[in-house]
Amino acid sequence: MTVTEAPQDIAHLTEARREESEPQRLQLRPEHAGRRLDQVLAGLLPAFSRRRLRDWIEQGRVSLDGHQPRPKDRVRGAEQVLVRPLIEPSGDCLPQPIPLRVVFEDAHLLVIDKPSGLVVHPAAGHPDGTLQNALLHYDPQLSELPRCGIVHRLDKETTGLMVVARSLLAHRSLVAQLKARSVKRDYRALVVGHPPASGRVDAPIGRHPTRRTAMAVVAGGRPAVSEYRVLERYPRHSLLGVRLLTGRTHQIRVHMAHLRHPLVGDPLYGGGARSAATAARPALTAALRGFPRQALHAIGLGLIHPASAEPMQWQVPMAADLAALRALLQQEQEVDDAATDT
Repeated sequence: MTVTEAPQDIAHLTEARREESEPQRLQLRPEHAGRRLDQVLAGLLPAFSRRRLRDWIEQGRVSLDGHQPRPKDRVRGAEQVLVRPLIEPSGDCLPQPIPLRVVFEDAHLLVIDKPSGLVVHPAAGHPDGTLQNALLHYDPQLSELPRCGIVHRLDKETTGLMVVARSLLAHRSLVAQLKARSVKRDYRALVVGHPPASGRVDAPIGRHPTRRTAMAVVAGGRPAVSEYRVLERYPRHSLLGVRLLTGRTHQIRVHMAHLRHPLVGDPLYGGGARSAATAARPALTAALRGFPRQALHAIGLGLIHPASAEPMQWQVPMAADLAALRALLQQEQEVDDAATDT
């Protein structure tokens, strides 16, 4: 792994980016009926922002059953849509010299180990200082790609592996692999309590009915599937290995809270777990109550290389703060085991 603030030489990457984006052909489904066209397209083409899709509709780059629609038009849910993407440099996000932990890079892919506290995209409350700003400083030509090559996200406080596209070929391939659920994303999650040894959570996720900033398991939500296994048990907590089969907002955090085993330190879905965190040793109690973020780390990533078609896998160590908390929990387990033996 390298920690890098700026590229040494990106001239060799230019050729890979001089590709024209292919048209996107979509078939709308009954569940889309009655919704705005721009809203439906934003869900079907998550790599493009809703604003960009709306601009393409207004520019005549989107057809609905062969006719030119308006962004606000309501769909019936059976139409065929043709989108002709026009990839233009993005000028609304400026480069900033934010260090990146680079795990792998070539002409098509950039794999990074995201630290805690780094927001992925500029948004309300975070106009800059984001991963996207850092990527544009590292490689200015990423501005030619949708969302600067970002095809998936991690929450601000979640650490670990992310892949970024560096060519249109890679962008199309990664979006397709994510849609096909073939990208392997493995996490480590420290949760409250003792769930069963393994399990599969198949529970739809949508916007929380009363809390605007939260998600929840709701009827009619988007399909969401997580698989987990218990790796270590402690007196009052468990370390899980979690694999995502879908990529919904806050998916692991919502699913674990749904099982009544929320993540340690989760301020949104913890359900009072932070204040209830106690242990036999005062040092561990203080560490649990003071842990500043959700205890979640994207430890492994696997995909098919867009150009070579070779399987690629990466793994990074657990983030330092989470590793330190795990060590304290292991010590408590050892004390508990010793007491049981005597």
